[in-house]
Amino acid sequence: MKTELRQRLAAECIGTAFLLATVVGSGIMGERLAGGNVGLALLANSVATGAILWALILTLEPLSAHFNPVVTLCEAASRRLPWAHVPPYLLAQLAGAFLGVGTANLMFGLPCFSASHHVRSGLSQCFSEGVATFGLVLIIFTCARLRPKAVPTAVAAYITAAYWFT
Repeated sequence: MKTELRQRLAAECIGTAFLLATVVGSGIMGERLAGGNVGLALLANSVATGAILWALILTLEPLSAHFNPVVTLCEAASRRLPWAHVPPYLLAQLAGAFLGVGTANLMFGLPCFSASHHVRSGLSQCFSEGVATFGLVLIIFTCARLRPKAVPTAVAAYITAAYWFT
């Protein structure tokens, strides 16, 4: 494997790990500190996620900053990423996701991995995820074409907002 591809895969793994550690960790911290106020917990979670996305994309984008399998697939479909690189990218993202979730749980004194107690199923949940993902891809591809330097800010702002409207 070429050094450049290894560096891109490392960026995907590390970036995804920090993103998931932030999503999970700020969710745990938000719940613990909000005293039952779900809105306050969501606010903490969304702001932390937007902030880490902004920092990660600014830092890792010169190598690779997808952090999402759908973004990777869209990059390949638009011929900006060779299809042969998709499987290793997806594996790097999956490894990063497990690393990030496990790290967050351990930092808060929880078992490394456990089943969620939050119900996340049904057509409305699937539709919501579809809307959020479509919007993310739209923001990334449109902003990258029209205002490439604004991508980190646009993605961070969109995800922060998407926590609330999806």
